[in-house]
Amino acid sequence: MNKNFVRKAHRWLGLIFSLTILMSAGSGVIHNVMTRTQAPPPSARPSGQGLNVSQIQMGVAEATAKLPEAAQGVSAVNVRSIGGQPWYQVYLNASRSAQYVSAVDGRVDAAQDEAYAKEIASAFLGGAQVEKTDFLTAFNNEYINIFRILPVYRFDLKDELNTRVYVSTMTGSVTRHTDDGRQFEARIFTNFHKFGFIPNKDVRDFVLTTLTFATCVVSLSGIVLFFMTRPKKRQMP
Repeated sequence: MNKNFVRKAHRWLGLIFSLTILMSAGSGVIHNVMTRTQAPPPSARPSGQGLNVSQIQMGVAEATAKLPEAAQGVSAVNVRSIGGQPWYQVYLNASRSAQYVSAVDGRVDAAQDEAYAKEIASAFLGGAQVEKTDFLTAFNNEYINIFRILPVYRFDLKDELNTRVYVSTMTGSVTRHTDDGRQFEARIFTNFHKFGFIPNKDVRDFVLTTLTFATCVVSLSGIVLFFMTRPKKRQMP
């Protein structure tokens, strides 16, 4: 193998793909900054002011019978405190969304899902008034797939930071808490580390794989060049 060719290839490939290495290093710096400036993901915790079980006047079987689709099967039932009243949150085999049946009088009310989400968001933010601004059934640029849970409601707090929280009624918890400052850091990290500025995932994955492979070639050529150019041992007379 020609020593000069390896040296030139290493030099030019290193120059061409140095931007990738710089962006990877930059994302590492931003990641360390984010671990200091951003709180860890919010932990799941029961919502509401507690459940008054003495208010429950209807059993699970009687409540689920109020739902015609229940004949096809029930996958899960939770008891939720919403507006100070106990409600059965029912997941049916025939539907992905939760159904709500009052444990007091058997009323069926789908609007309780949003009301429950709003209570979770408000309790998480210390009782503050929040406004629903979105309902996500797919991930987007802010609520990305690392947060895993869908669907979620987004609620905004009208403050200086533009605080917003994402809420899952399935888990009964806030799945993401962010604001403009935190999102600015997260956007830099996503663009540097994952090339988030490329909207198409297939194209993004192809570019990331190609550039990562190229940096491996640069590193490998440097190792080869080291052994090719190292001084030879002087033989003893």
